Amino acid sequence: MSPSGLPLVLVVDDDPDLRKLISEFLAAHGFRVATAENSGAMRQFMRGTVPDLVILDVMMPGEDGLSAARYLAAEHGRVAIIMLSALGGDTDRIIGLEVGADDYLPKPCNPRELLARVRAVLRRRGSGEPNPDIVRRYEFDGWRLDPLRRELRDPAGTLINLSDGEFALLRCLLENPQRVLSRDQLLDMARGPNTDSYDRAIDTQISRLRRKLNDRADSELIRTVRNEGYMLLPKVVRT
Repeated sequence: MSPSGLPLVLVVDDDPDLRKLISEFLAAHGFRVATAENSGAMRQFMRGTVPDLVILDVMMPGEDGLSAARYLAAEHGRVAIIMLSALGGDTDRIIGLEVGADDYLPKPCNPRELLARVRAVLRRRGSGEPNPDIVRRYEFDGWRLDPLRRELRDPAGTLINLSDGEFALLRCLLENPQRVLSRDQLLDMARGPNTDSYDRAIDTQISRLRRKLNDRADSELIRTVRNEGYMLLPKVVRT
């Protein structure tokens, strides 16, 4: 499992709507989720990152799911596999399990059943479930930030679009409310100590983030502290 405490699930399916449905449902229930449209994209992804579990469609163009499952079992034996297939007969299920899958579900499947199977397989594999101590949501002055879905909503419930940089900066501020953070601290926390970014990049992104917040806020949320840095003013509740 990753250092974040959240298991990573890779969804491999050539149906974009199904990939979106499954990934959003699992993310809403506390998993990190990545997607791939075919076996080739799955292999490319796994050159840099090895997930805890792969949800694998059997019937895909090019290399099918059974061949992909053999590859996973041979090259990444610790990765759990759940296979999905429109072929729901006993023979197909047995073949899927024989090539290395931990579980096999016929399509279409209920997302809640899939979620239960994912949790059960990860428990058997020892990967556990999402850490209950991981923050699911930050609430501040009526605003809500969901770090798993990467969604910010204003007090009226309107979704506010944030760039990756704005999201990272806001999360740093939410982790350190009512505390002055220098530009160097924000750079380190948001982008890592080896970043090539510079102070003015932080100033620019803070300015954009503040503008998005102030357009829908009744009071100041982010304050500039002269010669020191920035501070998030409201109290933050983590749920």
